[in-house]
This record gives sequence, structure tokens and C-alpha cells, in this order.
Amino acid sequence: MKKIVLLLVVGFCAGYWLAGKAVAQGNPAEKKLKSPLTREYIYPRRIVWQQGQVSGAEQLLKEGIGQASLNNSNVVILKAAEKGTASILLDFGREMNGALEIITGMWPGSNSPRQVHIRFGESVSEAMAELGAHGSTNDHAIRDFNLLIPWLGKVQTGESGFRFVRIDLQDVNAEVHLKEVRVIATYRDIPYLGSFKSSSERLNKIWQVGAYTVHQNMQDYLWDGIKRDRLVWVGDLHPEVSTVNTVFGFNEVVPRSLDLARNTTPLPGWMSGISTYSMWWIIIQRDWYMHYGDLGYLKQQKDYLQGLLKQIAGKVVDGREQMDGNRFLDWPSSKDSVAVHAGLQAMTIWSLESGADLCAILGDAATEKQCRETAAEMRKVVPPHNNSKQAAALLSLVGMMDPGKAYSDVLSVGGAKNFSTFYGYYMLEAMAKAGKYREAMNIIKEYWGGMLDLGATTFWEDFNIDWMKNAARIDELVPAGKVDVHATYGDYCYVGHRHSFCHGWASGPTVWLSEYVLGLKVVEPGGNVFRLEPHLGDLSFAEGTLPTKLGVIRVKHVKDKTGKVITTVRAPKGIRILR
Repeated sequence: MKKIVLLLVVGFCAGYWLAGKAVAQGNPAEKKLKSPLTREYIYPRRIVWQQGQVSGAEQLLKEGIGQASLNNSNVVILKAAEKGTASILLDFGREMNGALEIITGMWPGSNSPRQVHIRFGESVSEAMAELGAHGSTNDHAIRDFNLLIPWLGKVQTGESGFRFVRIDLQDVNAEVHLKEVRVIATYRDIPYLGSFKSSSERLNKIWQVGAYTVHQNMQDYLWDGIKRDRLVWVGDLHPEVSTVNTVFGFNEVVPRSLDLARNTTPLPGWMSGISTYSMWWIIIQRDWYMHYGDLGYLKQQKDYLQGLLKQIAGKVVDGREQMDGNRFLDWPSSKDSVAVHAGLQAMTIWSLESGADLCAILGDAATEKQCRETAAEMRKVVPPHNNSKQAAALLSLVGMMDPGKAYSDVLSVGGAKNFSTFYGYYMLEAMAKAGKYREAMNIIKEYWGGMLDLGATTFWEDFNIDWMKNAARIDELVPAGKVDVHATYGDYCYVGHRHSFCHGWASGPTVWLSEYVLGLKVVEPGGNVFRLEPHLGDLSFAEGTLPTKLGVIRVKHVKDKTGKVITTVRAPKGIRILR
């Protein structure tokens, strides 16, 4: 009898153990949705500002263990009297996508939760602003809110894009004990396979910041902004995907995002309501095939691609584009209808010819023929550029404007003036087509370097070189008499603090420096053949790497005493280098 009872007990316990194991592991038959993202704890780098009764603030700069403890030592105490509050502003060192986690201690008098006011900021100015002031908003991500924090516990917020965090104790005649305040940064833990190093530390930094900006936006999908917009905008994707190819190589976030845009835009709709954004989708598909030659993936696009190309061709009358939907290149050019028409004419040709290349690969001779014939008719009509750098760049890139004339008459005028963060990439490309490599590097150092001079750790949605005048840095409280860049500037949908300071479409210099200074560019479909043609300008050396589907190309260029460039290159087996 005892033996039977023992067996029953053992069986009962084993059943519980197996059930617990099944719960822990999940049902193998069920589909598991696993995140491709990782989490990293980031602690504050400095205390920017504090007011009221705050004691021991420097403790928050120390790395902790993330656990509340009955040993209530080394806590930061915020006390609020009946009139007034206690506040602290933290700098986490760089912009990132993530949530805030607060670990608390034991405050006296009551173990009830306390209410604090949290404000995230891409700049100090944004973190210090009241909601609604200077465009401060909770659009897309909640970044200004009240939060209950527990006594002797921990709590996490939702995610946004930020670098600075302000915490205000809201309760009066109360105090809170903060043991730790840290960011839970969320990102894809992937290696930077591409690299760039030269004799210009400024260019090196710009390359790295462009790469980091896109890396932050490689979340579940490839977003254009980690604060605003946390969305897949296909126009933004073109420079972003180019950066992914340059820095990270193949990553599933790209086809995942391209497929989302396709699946959520049934024809005859335009992606994001913008005709050029559907054109960018075609151009990106061609670029993607050039790098990786995935015919299976391209075949999945065939039906949609055919329909979209016919739709675009159907909007051309007598060789002139007549696109409906939102007629848009980028924000700074959006009010210039003449320039927008010229840009749309060029974009339509670019997309039709890219689509024709894809149709040839897919064996669709009829659609290929329609695309090439329509593009040929369009080339007979060259609209005026209206002195727009956006329009002149596009016309030059598709061969409808002499590159030297595009540079001398439009692109060079005013230097970095009238450059833009998105189309600045294509302006640089057009300058390279005109052979103006040194001049393009100077623009990169002035324009994108200007954001770094103001304290940026990621590149912005928009930037005007004139904003540099009397501007305060974004990582400091704005001194009297200085201009608050984040609060003061911006336009269209990004006025003031709504302005995104981490926008992937601004990463163009990263791609440009690898393509024209290192001199590496894929030149045949499939990603097996690359051209090597470096242009060092004033640099004494440049070296770096470029990922391919078969491994990493390594290249180094050094000028000798006569100015001749000596090049060494190593490529993976199966990769051919043309020189």
C-alpha cells in the first residue's frame, strides 16, 4: 500500500513538473512570435539640471543591479514641499530607442505609490518644455506623461526616441527614493560589417553617425524616426536601405518593410499616398536585387510590380508626367510646383527604367517594352529645374541635364545653403557625377557636420545651414541670447519639438563616402561584381570595409609623396573587383 501511495505521489509531482516545463517551453505545435530585438541597460552619463530638494543625484550615474533592496542605502531623494517640486534632468549620452525603467527604495510615512511627471527629449529643450509648447507632442510615441512609481519596486514606461529625461515629483509634502533610473534600449544586435576611416576625423564621425541613425530605426520594421514617425515611409527607405547595404549587409528588416508597404497599398493606391514613394519602392527592389540577386524574392513581387509599372506609365501623356496623389519630392521643395514637376519627370524615368531591368530578369518582355518606350518618350521633354537643387540633382542623375551644368548653375550656388537631409544624398550623387568629389566632401563636413557641432548624436529630419547662426547646442540649457534650435525652427509637419532628431533619410553621407571615397559600388545584378574607383580629394588616406553576400571587401588607399594613390584590396572568394 505504501509503495502504491509513493508511486502516486511521485507521479503526481512528475506531472506537475512536466506541466510546468511545458508552460515554460510553450507548446511546440504553436507558432512562436519572437522579437528580433535585444534589450540593453543604459545608465545616465550626467546630471544636466536639478531644482528643489534633491540629494545624492550623482548616485544615478552609477551602474546598478536593477533590483529593489531592503537595504535602503545609496538612494537619491526627491522632496517636494506644499509649494514647489523636486526635479532632475538626466543625459543618457546619445539618442536611442527605448523605455525608461525606475527602481525605487523605501520612502518614509507611507508605502503608497508616488506620482512623477516624465518628459523625454531628443534635446534638452524638448525635455524641459511643457506638452504643447513649441510643438511638443505625444504623436506616435508617448513622451510626456504622469507615472505612478511603486514603493520598493520597479516600473517601466513605453518606448520612444530620446536622449534626455526629466523627472518631476508631482505629489506635495512627499518624497521619493530613487535607487536607479536607466534606459532599456531596444535595437537589433547586429555587427557593423561596413566601416570607414580616413585622415578626416570629421568625415569618420559623420559616417558613423549616419550608420547609427539607421541602426536605431531598424526596429520591428525599418522606420524613418524613433520618436516621429515610427512608421514605414517608402521614400525614406531608399537612403536607409542604401545605408543598410553599406553598413550591415543583408537584413530581413528590409524585405519585411518593403512587403508591408506593398501589402498595405493595393493598387491603384500610391504608397503613403505619394506617387514618388511607389517609385522609390521599385528603385529599392532593383537595388536590392543588384546586391543580393534573390530571384525567389523578386518573383514574389512580380504581379504587384507589373501592375504598378503599368499604372505609372498610364500617368504619362505626350511624354510628360501627370501624376496624381500627393506630388512630393521632399519637404523643402514641396511649395515649388515647377521643381516638383521636374523632379517627378526624372523620378518617373528612373522608376520605369529600374522596373524595366527587373522585368527583363523576370522574363516579362511586354512590360519591359512598355516601360522603356514610355521612358524614351519622356526623355524628349526636359522641364525647367527652377534653380531647385532637388530637381537639378534628379535631372542630372537620370541623364536629362549635363552634370557639369547642374553643378555650376544650381548645386554649387550658396554651398550648403538649400541642401536638405533627404535629397542632400542625391545632390551629393549629382556632384560626384560632375566629378566634384572634393567639393562634395566639403559640403558633407559643413552641412552634416553642422548638426554634430550642435550636439547631435543622430542626424535630423531637416536642417538648414542658416540655423547655425547664434545657435545653442541641443545638449545644454539654452543660454540667454542664444537661439533654441529645436523650439524655434521646423516647418510643415515638423514644427518645433515635433521635429525628429533621428531620421534615417538623413544618412546619405555614409553611403556616399563608401561609394565614392572608398570607391566601392556593385555594378552587376546579383552582388558578385564591384567597381573600385576611389576619390580621395584632400584626404591623405582612406580605408574601410563593405559587406557583400559572400563576405566583406577590405580596401585601403594611401597617397604617396607624389600624390599618387596606392590601393590594396582584399575580396571574398566569388567577388570580382573591376579597377
